[in-house]
Order: sequence, then C-alpha cells, then structure tokens
Amino acid sequence: MAILMPPEWASQDWLWIGFPHLAKEWPGYLEGAQEQIAAFANAVAQSGQEVRLLVRDENNEARAQELVSESVMLERRVYGDVWLRDTGPLVVFEHGNRISRRFGFNGWGGKYEMPGDENIGAELARNAELPLETSSMILEGGAIDGDGTGLVATTEQCLLNPNRNPGMSRDEIERELRQTLGFDRVLWLGEGLINDHTDGHVDNLARFVGRNRLVVPEATGEDDPNAAIYADAATRADKFDVEVVRIPSPGLITRNGTIEPASYVNFAITTHLVVVPTFGSPHDESGVAAIAALFPDRDTVGLRADAVLAGGGGFHCASQHVPSQRKS
Repeated sequence: MAILMPPEWASQDWLWIGFPHLAKEWPGYLEGAQEQIAAFANAVAQSGQEVRLLVRDENNEARAQELVSESVMLERRVYGDVWLRDTGPLVVFEHGNRISRRFGFNGWGGKYEMPGDENIGAELARNAELPLETSSMILEGGAIDGDGTGLVATTEQCLLNPNRNPGMSRDEIERELRQTLGFDRVLWLGEGLINDHTDGHVDNLARFVGRNRLVVPEATGEDDPNAAIYADAATRADKFDVEVVRIPSPGLITRNGTIEPASYVNFAITTHLVVVPTFGSPHDESGVAAIAALFPDRDTVGLRADAVLAGGGGFHCASQHVPSQRKS
C-alpha cells in the first residue's frame, strides 16, 4: 500500500513522554503522577530505547531531573496536558518515506482545552525533522489502533461523536483514515470504558498485539462496571473475523466514590519492553502476566499508574513513539 502506519510493536527510534506539570489537572496527585511517569521513562530508557521527556518550564524540569536517570533526555516545550498519544505527531510511511501527520485537535471534544496542545504535535515533528502533513479532521491518536496491515480499530463513541466531526459521515471518516493513514479496513467497536475522559478511546478498551489479533479485557467480577462493554467489543471483533484474546480487567476501581477507567490495555509497547499500568488491584499480577504472554520477544513490566490515572489517562496516553526508518 502507498501509505502504511506500522504497528506499535515495530522497531522504534525514540519515545516521547509528557511530564505532568499542572496541579489543577492532578489535584492532590501531581507529585505521585510525576513519580509514576518518571518510573515509566526510566524503565524504557533502561531497556535501551531513547526517551525524550517533555517538561514545561524551569521548575518542572528541575523536578524531572530529581526523578529520572541521566539516560532520559529532557525537552522543554510548551504543552498543556501530557497526553502526547493524542496531541503528538502520528508517523507513517508514504511510498517508503517516513512522514508525520497532524489532525485537528479541539481539546477532546471541547472539554479540556489548554494552551499549547493544539501546536505541540507540529512542533515536535518539525524539531525532529519529520516532514509534516495536516488534516482538518479532528482525531486523537488514542482513538485508533492498527495492526500494520491496513486494519484499524476505533470506537463509535469517539469517532462518531458530534463533539468531534459533526459534519462528517462514517463513510467520510473511513475515507479520511484511508487517505491519510492508510487504513483500508475499520473495525468499529461501540462504547469505551465508563467515565473515560476521552469519550471512549480504543487504546483503553482494545489493542492489537499481532496481525489481526486483538486483546480485549474480560470482566473479573460481578461488580465489574465495564463487563457489557468488554463483551460487546469482543463480539464485534469476532464478527469482523478478528482473532480475540481476552485478558483480566482490573475490576472495579473507584476514586472518591467514582468509577475510574482503569485498564491494563493502556500498555505502552516499546522496542524492547512492554509497560503495563497497574492500580493496586488484586488482578494486577494476572493482568501483567497475560500481557507478557502476548509479547514473548520482549520484556514486560507492570508499573503503578493510579496517580497518572487521576489526571485522566495512562502510560500509553502519555507517550508517542516514532517508528524506525524502514530499510529498502
């Protein structure tokens, strides 16, 4: 195909990670979120992959230096939230040449608009000398997940949400995904996790772990709030002739009486390491082990991410990878 977005498990040149800096976005949890993001950055860097940690200002940079190893590179940038999966550039190959794509961004449907987030993707691409092409369609990177063959998974809750592209039909959205990212088959899942700030991003619900192979959580108790959502996603994928692998969910996770969108599926795949968020759930060990079994070619580690989740996301949300230049 002329345009290809490599799967996340393909070799990567580096990983951008956002470092939390806004106390109002992490009320009571900013220091903990910083520590957990730093542990994520350190683990990836220790595995042998380059990590570029974005910091907001002098004070934020000083805090990061306290927490990360010397092998983690710091880049001072203007950004609002840390969710670079959504605001960073998406890298594809067009006729064998590596280029980046940036789509329109409206603060996750107008809910979380912060200075810098609409520009950080283009800035990172330019500074990395990645040729940049843009699209006016509103799209966050966490809303899509591909397997490297032209197949992509997404959710109706997000991509068909009127707070994103009210003037575009399903067919028009599919056409734009094909023309800009090379996706010629779209697996439409339904709802995302309950209380997901992103209106149901797929990277918190279901992820490709191989060609035509999708991992979907499975309820771990009668009180699992997302049991029906998981079942619906697995059924839709099966009907689409996608192989479905089930892993344990964290179960019911709450904060101040509110259901949290906790998910082991928000793991980050890097060249040598898979990093799985954990939440102090009794299912953490089995969740990490289930994901490790899917990636026998690299190490897998579970790292605590409950403070990160307090700000609305996980390790995958807070990072954006750059695939290695393909060899001709």
